[in-house]
Amino acid sequence: MAPQDPIVGWPAEPEQPAPRARRRPRTAVVVLSAVLVLVLVGTGLVLARMLATTRAWQESSAGWERLATQGATDLASTQGDLATAQSELDTTTAQLATAQTRITDLANEKAQLGDTNATQQELADYQARVSQAAGQVATALAACITGQQKLIGYLQESQKYDTAQLTQFGQDVATVCSQATAANTALQAELKR
Repeated sequence: MAPQDPIVGWPAEPEQPAPRARRRPRTAVVVLSAVLVLVLVGTGLVLARMLATTRAWQESSAGWERLATQGATDLASTQGDLATAQSELDTTTAQLATAQTRITDLANEKAQLGDTNATQQELADYQARVSQAAGQVATALAACITGQQKLIGYLQESQKYDTAQLTQFGQDVATVCSQATAANTALQAELKR
């Protein structure tokens, strides 16, 4: 025990006050934790929405790219068909001009040869056959040229027409032109006799 102060009943040292209990800031921690959780949830939702939007844009972009690629392929095919048709038209036009020139030359040659009635009759028969063959060739070549011109027109505006119908029309024109070429070959053979 501590010695007593000369004054009776007073302790030698003053008493220390009892330590105060510390208050914990629990309310602030709970509020901050709740705010942090809300921020994390909000960030997660925004991130999920951004990922979904990014995926949608990627799919849309891929679709447009496929469409552009198909359009470029169709255009290249149509341009190739157009160039082929133009080449065939040029060839057929040249054949028609050659045939017409040759018919005129042969008719003049044959006309000069016929002095007698028999020769003139043969010449007349020959000219009739040649004229008929020439008429068929001219008609066939004209049909071929007309068909090719229509085909070129259709190919220039191919987006307006069905691809299968354009292909079928192109095949029909090719058939007509093949027949014209065959008729021209037959005429050339007749002219060489």
